Amino acid sequence: MARAISPRRKLITTAAAWTIALIIFFPIFWTILTSFKTEAQAINDPPLFFNFDWTLENYSVVQERSDYMRFLWNSVIIAGGSTLLGILIAVPAAWSMAFVPSRRTKDILLWMLSTKMLPAVGVLYPISLLFVEFNLLDTRIGLVVVLMLINLPIIVWMLYTYFREIPGEILEAARMDGATLKEEILYVLTPMAIPGIASTVLLNFILAWNEAFWTLNLTAANAAPLTAFIASYSSPEGLFFAKLSAASTMAIAPILILGWFSQKQLVRGLTFGAVK
Repeated sequence: MARAISPRRKLITTAAAWTIALIIFFPIFWTILTSFKTEAQAINDPPLFFNFDWTLENYSVVQERSDYMRFLWNSVIIAGGSTLLGILIAVPAAWSMAFVPSRRTKDILLWMLSTKMLPAVGVLYPISLLFVEFNLLDTRIGLVVVLMLINLPIIVWMLYTYFREIPGEILEAARMDGATLKEEILYVLTPMAIPGIASTVLLNFILAWNEAFWTLNLTAANAAPLTAFIASYSSPEGLFFAKLSAASTMAIAPILILGWFSQKQLVRGLTFGAVK
């Protein structure tokens, strides 16, 4: 039987959870708050919390100076394309490692994970040369491929972990019923792994959305996503904190909406599963 939790312990746990959540969320809150200040108010000492003249001027200037929708569309295509391509490659790879392992499977998984320890700047020069050779600089397809390769080890590892939780007997039963390999993956494995695939897609979409190193080094104007849009407000003339905060708020807004929607869908799915 589970131990009863005392009201005092529940109160302490709840307070600690809220404190940690507020600490994590505070930088986002401060960025949003600063976006409504003037440049002078943004660097005021002591900092101004709510006692300042609120303004939307920064958003107006940012929209006039930059084509926000073009940067947003580039981010959606690059993050969505790299995630989708990664899933298409990682699902068969994770299936083979989880259900048809070899003696080298664990070594391959560790090797894939070890590639994440390599500093990105270490492979910038050769990748730049390849991009120049194949005319991929400042193109969406180039960034889609690069970000997919960068996040592929994480996708494979996560899917491998989820697939390992699925009983192999279910797949064997599907084979005995005459299912082909394609049907086994599409109609048996994938529906059972939907929660794991969904969480993997969400995580890697966010990773690709927030990627700054490669987007700043491999794009200029045509394929520049929102990370380049934000970086454009850091100039030799100085940091325009209010406008930079407005640009950052416009960049993180889609992710905040996506996170809220995903949380609502997750709760709805869990509730439906419990009722069912």
